[in-house]
Amino acid sequence: MAREGFYATGRRKEAVAKVWLFPEGTGRIIINGRKPTQYFGREDLVIHMIEPLRVTDMEGKFDIKIKAHGGGITGHAGAARLGIARALVKYNPEFRPILRKGGFLTRDPRMVERKKYGRPKARKRFQFSKR
Repeated sequence: MAREGFYATGRRKEAVAKVWLFPEGTGRIIINGRKPTQYFGREDLVIHMIEPLRVTDMEGKFDIKIKAHGGGITGHAGAARLGIARALVKYNPEFRPILRKGGFLTRDPRMVERKKYGRPKARKRFQFSKR
């Protein structure tokens, strides 16, 4: 029995999250087969991820399934947040101005700066020696 849901993709750093929103749910969230608190291990990342639901007063009204890969847990939380926001707009286009104002529909463009040759890291330099 396949349920009808709303699908969206979110990205942050190197992470990609595939998000499915199922209406008439009980508020259950599963990310990579685990509960968010168990998966992230940090409450602030869980709060960051479900913020679009709080802003639109939809917390507890959807079952959410997330498949995240690439990057780390911070990227997964940010990617899931964008995916949830995009799926909410598909569910109800009237949420778009609210989510846009909160900055939930904007992909975070910050990426890791590449390492430069002749340096230990992207910007760090080796210790200078006068003599």
